[in-house]
Amino acid sequence: MSTSNYPSATPTQEPKKDYKGLIIALLAAGLLGTWGYLLWNNNKNEQTIQQKEATIAQVTDEKTELQRNFDASLARLDSVTGYNNQLEGKLTDRNSEISKLKKEIRSILNKSNATASELKRAKTLIAEMNEKVANLEQEVARLTAENTQLNTDLGTERQKTTQLTSDLATTTSAKQELEKTVDIASTLNAYNIAVTPINEKNSGKEKVTSTAKRVDKLVISFDVDNRIAPAGTAEVYVVVIGPDGKPVSQESLGSGSFTTREDGERPFTAKVPVKIETGKKTPVEFAWKSNNDFQRGNYKIEIYHNGFKIGEGTRELKKGGLFG
Repeated sequence: MSTSNYPSATPTQEPKKDYKGLIIALLAAGLLGTWGYLLWNNNKNEQTIQQKEATIAQVTDEKTELQRNFDASLARLDSVTGYNNQLEGKLTDRNSEISKLKKEIRSILNKSNATASELKRAKTLIAEMNEKVANLEQEVARLTAENTQLNTDLGTERQKTTQLTSDLATTTSAKQELEKTVDIASTLNAYNIAVTPINEKNSGKEKVTSTAKRVDKLVISFDVDNRIAPAGTAEVYVVVIGPDGKPVSQESLGSGSFTTREDGERPFTAKVPVKIETGKKTPVEFAWKSNNDFQRGNYKIEIYHNGFKIGEGTRELKKGGLFG
């Protein structure tokens, strides 16, 4: 064997390092890290989702509660306004304000994605609306109390009116009775009735005669008086009934008809104005001429005042003799 101090021409080989395991280890570590991140991120997302779900649930619950409070307010308002229709006229301004609040509240609650600030606004508006509804309820209570008192007063006044009406009817009836009594009592009395047949001579002289064919006129006289009749002119109706039993009525001599208390309408022969003084006797005299010849028989004179017959008298006219 030979030895040499020179290096050998054949290179010496070093042992190879194993990188595969390292790579695998790095990959495993990276994969674990990725999984860990994914797990962490997933947990974080779940927490975020849970928080959002909780927020949504809270908003939904708050919105539901607001809707419930709003519905309750509307029910109170309907009860108030429906209870007394007088509010429509007396509280128009308040109703207008409440209508504006209702419109804005509905606008918010009808939103499917109403924000928390909007719901807070709705809550404030509902509180304001409830306050106004409470004021309305107080107003209704006041008006109801006033209405009750008015009804009570009205009932009392109606009773008074009924009593007054009854008293008035009684008074009116008594007044009518009194007027009727006074009316009857003020009717004139006629007495000293005389019927004188007169013959008028060519010379102008007058002569009393009982012969029918010579009578030119009947002079009727009587006295009237009354203790309570008011002073003034009274109309006295004279009815002359001829021998045939019929009233003599001649329009050309002022005859007509009048109303009696017992016999209704009757024809009168003459209407005589009489000037009377209360409590004093008044003499009455007038002459009645007929358009026709006087007939033989009885002429009856009836005197009327105020619809009542106040006196009567009779005068017979005879046929007369050869030289009568």
